[in-house]
Amino acid sequence: MPPLGLATSDYDFPLPPSLIAQTPVEPRDACRLMVVDRAAGTIAHARFSDLRTLIPAGDVLVLNTTRVLRARLLGTRDSGAPAEILLLKPVGDGTWEAMVSPGGKLKPGRVVHVAPGFDAEIVSITERRTRIVRLRAEGSIDDAIERFGHVPLPPYIDRPDAPPDAERYQTVYARERGSVAAPTAGLHLTSGLLDALAAKGVRRVDVVLHVGAGTFKPVEVEDPAQHVMHEEWYAVSAPAAAAINAARATGGRVWAVGTTAVRTLESTAGADGAIVPGEGETRIFIRPPYAFRAVDRLVTNFHLPRSTLIMLVAAFAGYELTMRAYREAIAAGYRFYSYGDAMVIL
Repeated sequence: MPPLGLATSDYDFPLPPSLIAQTPVEPRDACRLMVVDRAAGTIAHARFSDLRTLIPAGDVLVLNTTRVLRARLLGTRDSGAPAEILLLKPVGDGTWEAMVSPGGKLKPGRVVHVAPGFDAEIVSITERRTRIVRLRAEGSIDDAIERFGHVPLPPYIDRPDAPPDAERYQTVYARERGSVAAPTAGLHLTSGLLDALAAKGVRRVDVVLHVGAGTFKPVEVEDPAQHVMHEEWYAVSAPAAAAINAARATGGRVWAVGTTAVRTLESTAGADGAIVPGEGETRIFIRPPYAFRAVDRLVTNFHLPRSTLIMLVAAFAGYELTMRAYREAIAAGYRFYSYGDAMVIL
């Protein structure tokens, strides 16, 4: 029998629907924090605000400063029937790759009317069955998206987006527009907590990875190696790479806030763990067995069964410890997914 953690079905677990967070806690850093110690094999319970006592001076906190687009466009077809477009990324010449619903009806040539003066024309169908759409607006396309688009809350949040989501489904440090999902571990950080860590001597380093919808797609094949990852654009500046490398050279550890920061760092790390500045697209799929080169500590949320994200966590913490932590989180009533509680892996 192969070792556990190598098959997709190893990452199935039952989750009571009542534990799927529908709204965030306030303030941001008041959520629960599970503390998982890999060396000791222990699990403890704290609050996210306690992170200020866990990260020592001289370590580096790596944040993904991507900003979520109002990427969900709700409209109607010529027949008046409803239609939905989820923008994924711009692909040039005023066109975007997008997911659409109903897929069977939105064929090339069809138009979705989002708002007066704002339409989306279906141009073509891609090999992965997404659509290329051309947006037409009176004035700036970006302004039209921000004005008429909706916050792309994940489907397990069983309600329409509401005005508070426009601020709450962004990190307090979000800058570069481009994601269709939030880097959710960062949703718990407050300006006050970041200031306290900086005053303590923890170095903050910013990177960018624009989160794509494929990140949250369940792995539908039993062998994860057969799963095809969607590409995601990232950027690591020269000062960011230098700061991380300097900290590691003096014994500092790298704390990645979220799986997106992990994917960014591991995509840009050399064989010796040194971060190389640059930008590009990554399809990195981190799963057991994987030897981490650049990340020493991980702050993350609780993830969907059979997802690439829980596999990344298992690669970092070990499969058995990860699944034990999930079982304990469920027993203790932790809140799951984007607006839920958090875990830090030491």
